[in-house]
Amino acid sequence: MKYAEDDLIILGHGSGGTLTNQLIKDVFQEAYGNPVLDELLDAAVLEVDKGRIAFSTDSFVVDPIFFPGGDIGTLAVSGTVNDLAVSGADPLYLSAGFIIEEGLPIADLRRIVKSIRDTAQAAGVQVVTGDTKVVDRGSADKVFINTAGIGLIPTGRHLSPRLMEPGDVVLVSGTMGDHGLTILAQREGLAFSTPVESDCSPVNRITKAVLEAGGDGVRCMRDPTRGGLATTLNELAVQSERGILIQEEEIPFLREVVGACEMLGLDPLYLANEGKVIAVVAPQVADEVLEAMRALPEGQGAVEIGKVIPEEEGLVLLETELGATRILGMLEGEPLPRIC
Repeated sequence: MKYAEDDLIILGHGSGGTLTNQLIKDVFQEAYGNPVLDELLDAAVLEVDKGRIAFSTDSFVVDPIFFPGGDIGTLAVSGTVNDLAVSGADPLYLSAGFIIEEGLPIADLRRIVKSIRDTAQAAGVQVVTGDTKVVDRGSADKVFINTAGIGLIPTGRHLSPRLMEPGDVVLVSGTMGDHGLTILAQREGLAFSTPVESDCSPVNRITKAVLEAGGDGVRCMRDPTRGGLATTLNELAVQSERGILIQEEEIPFLREVVGACEMLGLDPLYLANEGKVIAVVAPQVADEVLEAMRALPEGQGAVEIGKVIPEEEGLVLLETELGATRILGMLEGEPLPRIC
């Protein structure tokens, strides 16, 4: 589908789902597509004189800016660090650019900056450059942040969905949909008997453990952010030209996430995480990788949820708890805007 000159941007174009992918292909790739960009990985992998680096950028417009489990500062560091980490890089340096609305309390800005500092320290990265702009009251929503990051990819390490083979195992590092449900609950004033918190955090300790345990058997990794688990798996299926079959009963969810989704008519498979990893690994290293993930506090909930299959190229199939199988598509529209 090609956009007409009078078409307009809608919120769904920021969902990370079908409309986002269409916008990227028809507008951005058409304008400046190149072999590096066209890989469409979480971070660009660049050849330099003495090796390879990963380079990524992301912008954060979450509403509200403070939420249980983190804030826009925690999110800004985690989001970019995680894109580097799942690309196989050791994250090193970040930039931080702020667009601040006139009227934001200095105390709120200090709180956000402290979160950036603390999260960067936890991830072992440094914020080495940045920028600040202030816009008129009403021209933004409190504060928007852009972060860019650089990481080093060790010699001999190559990750790509194109390496996926039938029989490979799909692993996740913990419960799905935690961040998306937390943001939704804050906006809608939902309360749960057990408080739900965002999983917003750097994942580079988990990715390091996966790579050390799995070695060359690690095909690729992703962090399931916008569009959730379902959309991320669809991207992997399309890029690998393989099918993926996942087992509904194996996918870990908090009880509160499932209950809230049933009440609100949402599918938890499409809710975002900001601190989890999807890893596709060769079957012979799957047990070792799972053990390594579970050895970390942030990976104790790691499980196998499915496999790569030779049939149904480019599709994700969900085997339900009743034994039926259905196609699990990419996110359509935007059920929950501004989650990151």
